[in-house]
Amino acid sequence: MTMNGVDPTKRTVEFYFDVGSPASYLAATQLPRICDDAGATLVYRPMLLGGVFQATGNASPNQIPAKGRYVFHDLLRYAKRYGVPFRMNPSFPINTLMRGATAMQLQKPDRFLAYVDTIFKAIWVDGLDMNDGAVVAGVVQRIGLDPAGVMAAVTAPDVKAALKATTEEAVARGIFGAPTMFVGSTMFFGQDRLEFVREALAAP
Repeated sequence: MTMNGVDPTKRTVEFYFDVGSPASYLAATQLPRICDDAGATLVYRPMLLGGVFQATGNASPNQIPAKGRYVFHDLLRYAKRYGVPFRMNPSFPINTLMRGATAMQLQKPDRFLAYVDTIFKAIWVDGLDMNDGAVVAGVVQRIGLDPAGVMAAVTAPDVKAALKATTEEAVARGIFGAPTMFVGSTMFFGQDRLEFVREALAAP
């Protein structure tokens, strides 16, 4: 039996993320393997990072130019360590695409992972301008989705409500940025904390 997507009989990692976050992309490239190695379940929690920032008073590192430059180079270092492609999107920041992720999770759960993976790669590997609706339409067509259908889905009241609820839940749990992972009640912020996630899964 599962509760809110979590199987109480197995270790789980709850992954709160936004595809517009480069650190979320890097975490997403590693978490499936970490969970597989531990025999754990990875539970995706799409949230609206802008909403989290607004609620907590946090902001993107890019708001401080020196910090933004440092974080970018740090992300490049981690991408090299992980052996995954990464480039900073020239159109960053990207308008949120999290309603699309939420819509897939609710309406087409069998396509959810393909959607998230495709959007992550479009932004952080291909460097596409996902602020452009025509570009987004071309990307979703890659995985056999009808762009008009996706656009209709993201405006559905239940999709908007679900994304809002997950974002509010994230803030209530103490989340202030992305990615954030939970193993049980223990929170880990940042893709540079994945080794702590691995250790938590291995703990008796």
